[in-house]
Amino acid sequence: MKWFVLILKNLRRSQRRSILTVLSITVSLFIFCALASVPVVANQILADSASSLRVACHHKAGLAYALPQAYKRAIAGTPHVVAVEPESWFGGVYHDVKDQFPNLAVDPEQIELMWPDWGMSKEAVEQFKELRTACLVGPATMKRFKWHVGQQIMLRGTIYQFNLSLNIVGVLSSKAPPSFLLFRRDYLEQAAREPGFVDNYWVRVDQSSSVPRVIKALDARFANSSAETLTESEAAFYGSFLNNYRLFFQVAEVLGLIVVLTIGLVAANTAAMSIRERRTEIAVMRALGFQSRAILLMIMAESVSMALMGGALGCGAAYLTFKLFTIGNNALGPLSNIHVSPQIVGETMLIAGLLGIVSALVPAYAAVQKNIVDALRLVS
Repeated sequence: MKWFVLILKNLRRSQRRSILTVLSITVSLFIFCALASVPVVANQILADSASSLRVACHHKAGLAYALPQAYKRAIAGTPHVVAVEPESWFGGVYHDVKDQFPNLAVDPEQIELMWPDWGMSKEAVEQFKELRTACLVGPATMKRFKWHVGQQIMLRGTIYQFNLSLNIVGVLSSKAPPSFLLFRRDYLEQAAREPGFVDNYWVRVDQSSSVPRVIKALDARFANSSAETLTESEAAFYGSFLNNYRLFFQVAEVLGLIVVLTIGLVAANTAAMSIRERRTEIAVMRALGFQSRAILLMIMAESVSMALMGGALGCGAAYLTFKLFTIGNNALGPLSNIHVSPQIVGETMLIAGLLGIVSALVPAYAAVQKNIVDALRLVS
């Protein structure tokens, strides 16, 4: 207990310097925590979809090019295919351009077979199949706009020059993309007066070993046609979107390390100045019988305490920033659900501890090893 009280008093010796040191560490570890969270979330998205039985079949030239409606029957007749879901992008907004979120049109017949992991209730699926204007909404979008099941909403067209009136019949679970809205494709085609256009076919296969064979079979089937296809696993499909952020991920990792190293040097300089001012005090403690090892541990404990405090504040600031920034911010695409994971918190706190140890170790060791008589002659 006496050591704890002594450490606390030493931290309060120069409150301004202690506060500024903690704040500098907070800022650096906030930046590290924020930048390191982005690649982790992206890798988690790919890991979650790596074992998926779904594949995406779209136009070889890109998603901006439509595929014929007739492909659905051909895909369904391919060996090992369990379900086929045509998908068309609507891209509507709720009120204005700031209210963007992914809204897609799909066929109602096999929706529960294609996405059984999305937590759609039996009642919601039945209503989706019965009501032409029905829609299913992700939890984040429901919370963002304060919608409720049974509510009628209006989506304003951006790509299409018309609006759609939809009825919310169910909420997707947390395992589904949190900002998605699904509605019926026949309703979109009726409003557009343009039947038979599909942006992408989602295909579910019977087992994971069948995924490569189905991919190869589908692309071979539509080769040399007017609309050749590129079929990808779900992980590869999402990976193609995340590749747009790949350079940002690499820059984020490098910047995070640079910031931590820079603040580490600043913290080391601050610790050296503080210990230099206390050389005479340390010599007096040694003359009174305090062991050098105990004094060294006390000084290290002071440094680590400030570093851990800065790390905790940095993690908290990063968590709150992502909480506020990513709510409803679907411009981030697949990264709209970014957050500070427990893994990043652990890494950040570990770096904080190492920062505290490394910054104080050398000057503290030098101070406790200095000759007592020589140190007592100095005026702090």
